[in-house]
Amino acid sequence: MFDNNQLTILFFSIINSISFIVVFFDKQKSKVDGRRVSEKLLFTLALFFGAAGIYVGMTLFRHKTKKWYFQIGIPLLLLLNVYLLGVSFNFLNH
Repeated sequence: MFDNNQLTILFFSIINSISFIVVFFDKQKSKVDGRRVSEKLLFTLALFFGAAGIYVGMTLFRHKTKKWYFQIGIPLLLLLNVYLLGVSFNFLNH
């Protein structure tokens, strides 16, 4: 059905879609003083391969962009995600 590379890409796509939606949800809640998503959750999603979705959401929705730890932390986690994704593809193909 799916090989390991396809499953890895599927997982990466799903976690980043969820991360993007969470950033959108948090941005909407910030406008109406609703219950917010914790920054810890955003960083946890980014750590577990959702950094691309968080970064795109931050940029597109202009959310959390003034906080230095998001400006630095999310791009660093994105680099880590890409590195680990490359390592996993290398491992799966050998």
